[in-house]
Amino acid sequence: MSVRDPEATKARIFEAATAEFAAYGIAGARVDRIAREAKANKQLIYAYFGNKAELFAQVLEKALVDIAVSTPVDAENIDDWIDRLLDYHAAHPHVLRLLFWEGLEYGTDGIPHEEERRTHYDRKTAAFATAQAKGVISDAIPPQDLLFMMVALAGWSTAVPQMRRILVGGTDDDGARLRSSIREAARRLTQQ
Repeated sequence: MSVRDPEATKARIFEAATAEFAAYGIAGARVDRIAREAKANKQLIYAYFGNKAELFAQVLEKALVDIAVSTPVDAENIDDWIDRLLDYHAAHPHVLRLLFWEGLEYGTDGIPHEEERRTHYDRKTAAFATAQAKGVISDAIPPQDLLFMMVALAGWSTAVPQMRRILVGGTDDDGARLRSSIREAARRLTQQ
């Protein structure tokens, strides 16, 4: 008889749910497929995570915490921060897919846990505001707008790889050139 390990089961469910939601979104995801991939009972998913929308919210929350921990904002060293964001998105494209699905499915009506996320982003915006107040970066663009633009610059090529391939090219040299261009654009947005 095998010993049950609830934490291992939760981890398998979470991993399977992340892949499922990244591929199909909230509406298209199927709890049956998540359970099958996780080698878990479907009822355990509901017991551990509530409904499918709550499971999605938890998956996205974990993804956002992971990227925040891995790539803390460094408004005083834009090149380094942009490089870390680009590298992170290349290694973890599911994060942007999850965000796109969230936007498609919830639109502008508000999302679950929006206030908690706003608080998180307020801290990131504060890093830009502090760098602006110190005169390290330009204050020509409000800090919240600047953060939004930087995140978009760093994520767009991963979010729409087909457009990157069509517009920029698909070789390693093309990728290196694009990275250099993104860094230059970020510098210009922040330079004094």
